[in-house]
Amino acid sequence: MTTLTPTVRVEARRGRTGAWFGGIATEVGKGVAGLVAGWREMLVQVITFPLFYLLLVLFMGRGQLRDDLLLPGLLGMVSLTFIHEQVNRAFWSFLGDIQSGVLEQTYLSPLPSWTLILGRQVSAMIAALPSAVAVLIAGYVTIEARGGDMPFDVQVLVPLATIAAGTCGLALILCGLTLVYKRIEIITQVSVAIWFIAGGTFVPLDKMPDWSAFLSRLIVPIAPGIEAMRDILIGGHSLTDLQTGWGLGWLLLQPVLIVAAGIVLFARLEKVAKRRGTLGRY
Repeated sequence: MTTLTPTVRVEARRGRTGAWFGGIATEVGKGVAGLVAGWREMLVQVITFPLFYLLLVLFMGRGQLRDDLLLPGLLGMVSLTFIHEQVNRAFWSFLGDIQSGVLEQTYLSPLPSWTLILGRQVSAMIAALPSAVAVLIAGYVTIEARGGDMPFDVQVLVPLATIAAGTCGLALILCGLTLVYKRIEIITQVSVAIWFIAGGTFVPLDKMPDWSAFLSRLIVPIAPGIEAMRDILIGGHSLTDLQTGWGLGWLLLQPVLIVAAGIVLFARLEKVAKRRGTLGRY
């Protein structure tokens, strides 16, 4: 019987770790290459999302760019843009492999499937940044041009990180569903309306019915983050003294729960698809 020495075991683990990171990097590279190749589409989105933000502010201000709506609306629109782009890009790249019949090839690799999914999540987040940053720049320029002051607090990075993490969990759930339930593209389109209305993007949750605000804070990935950002940048509060929502504890816990649910559901649905032999069927 051949036994591995401790040195060989360490080298084997390093080899597996390197392969995992290599697989993730490959998926990220593919996503970035696709983003560069589709630069025309990205250019259109970089233009249209900021215009949509300004039109919404005009609509809510009854034809006027009201200063009291610019910053709250900006925080909501940046979050809405990010979740829309990140989830859709992750979902459609996954569905594209199913439609083209190449998804099964990824399971011939010795690497676990989570390397594929994680790589695509990272590339989707990168691809979502240009549109979200374009909205942020448009809001900043508009606020400054009207004599306002665009505030910044480093604490706002925490709710931004929770929004990114929770959005990844949501994308995992949708990618898992499309393995078993085909032709569910409509879900991603309908969900945009849900995020817009129930996420508190332009109408704060504390202005909504209690049951609606409860459900939004519970399951919508961007809702607690938007409330926290408004508390910090507009209300002048700290992370430990948030006045709206369910506080710092839930702000940190909600994305963890959504990601955990996404991992569990994706793994279960993946097993179902493997058992049925329908990984690449559409």
